[in-house]
Amino acid sequence: MAIKNNRQNKRANTLMLCEGVIIAYMVYMAELLVSQVFQREAANSEALLGHMVFFTLVALLCSLSVGLYEAKLRETFRGIIRRIFVSVGLTYFIVEVITSTILKSFQLDTYFLPTATALVILTLVLFRYFTNRLGFLGLGKTRTVILGAGERASIIEKRMRRDVDRLSFELLGFIPVPGDNREEGIQNEKLIHVKVDESFRNFLDSNEVEEVVIACDQRRGTLPVDVLFECRIRGIEITDLLDFMERETGQIVVNLMYPSWVIYSNGFQSQNYLRDALDYLVNAFLAFIIFFFVWPFMLLTAVAIYLDDGRRTKTSVFYEQERVGLNGKLFKIKKFRSMRPDAESEGAKWAQKNDDRVTSIGQFIRKYRIDELPQLINVFRGEMAFIGPRPERPEFVERLIKEVPYYNQRHNVKPGLAGWAQLNYPYGASVEDSLEKLKFDLYYVKHQSLLLDLLILIRTVEVVLFGKGR
Repeated sequence: MAIKNNRQNKRANTLMLCEGVIIAYMVYMAELLVSQVFQREAANSEALLGHMVFFTLVALLCSLSVGLYEAKLRETFRGIIRRIFVSVGLTYFIVEVITSTILKSFQLDTYFLPTATALVILTLVLFRYFTNRLGFLGLGKTRTVILGAGERASIIEKRMRRDVDRLSFELLGFIPVPGDNREEGIQNEKLIHVKVDESFRNFLDSNEVEEVVIACDQRRGTLPVDVLFECRIRGIEITDLLDFMERETGQIVVNLMYPSWVIYSNGFQSQNYLRDALDYLVNAFLAFIIFFFVWPFMLLTAVAIYLDDGRRTKTSVFYEQERVGLNGKLFKIKKFRSMRPDAESEGAKWAQKNDDRVTSIGQFIRKYRIDELPQLINVFRGEMAFIGPRPERPEFVERLIKEVPYYNQRHNVKPGLAGWAQLNYPYGASVEDSLEKLKFDLYYVKHQSLLLDLLILIRTVEVVLFGKGR
């Protein structure tokens, strides 16, 4: 146990030292920017050193106070960002109060603290991203073993085969337990044959294991609760397979969900009341801003569709279709028409990747998502948001609710122009594809936040600009 604690403390100390250097350098850059940009007199070397040391010490103490250097911190990246904002905000307040009352001799420039604060937040967020997500310096790596080597555990082997999928943890191996379905279980991963009894903790200590993931097929009568309880008391993380997959892959494995996990989870309803209250205002404002810039492209698209086949077929350049929205309420979605007028003469069909019903203009506007721009009207009407699960047709929803477990939970939020599933899963048109997309949609419903929305917006812009869409 002492070895593991030393390893954790070494990580925390290394992280604190690196961030201390970063903060000090950003304070230096803030002084330089203020003197150059705002034409202020540059601080002398002694004063500059004092500013750097004082601000850095206060920032590190605030970071310690919000748990940013906690050895056992198991926080999402968004959670870490929130803690960084809180710690740097506290630093701003403390430095401002102390320099205006006790240390008046510091004589900080008016623009110094805001500049230093902004630079520190930006660099710490970037640094934490590379250390936690990409495993730089080994700071984000957690030594992990999987308890189970059967069918449930095999999802890790199937879904997380690449090194890039395992950047945040070091997988030591899978431990087979009685009741595992070995025929459908782990095939190519390392198996660790160790008894999960009273001596199990010796194995964990000698291998410096920091997390045990419960992934056995049969829990009743086979799960060593007393042993795992003692491990948890000793500081080892005990994580359910569903929580592990949710954390590492950004999806909820619907086909492995069980009732008790849902009951004890955060549920699939938003608890962010401020965000919900401002939802329409924020989305309408964004829609107005985007419409202001894209209306010329919308006009050109309408003219192109009309000249392509609208004039000949006397068909509108727009296309309306019934979709399922918030709480299952139906609404008419607006799009630029990208298919032939007779595309659904034989009834509703899934859209395919290389659909022969798509017109030549339609191919282009679909690739760059221009066909979605009229949905700004749906946003103004309050029927859609910018970010959310893509709305599906009622004919398909009725079938999917029957065949895909928990499918109806995606209607707990407004449908969106862009979604988490669209960024993480390739284009698909089947019940199987809907199940895979639902895993990402439910993750969004469960974790919806302003930071996640911002991440999706940024990545969606990349998709549109570089034509990585359909």
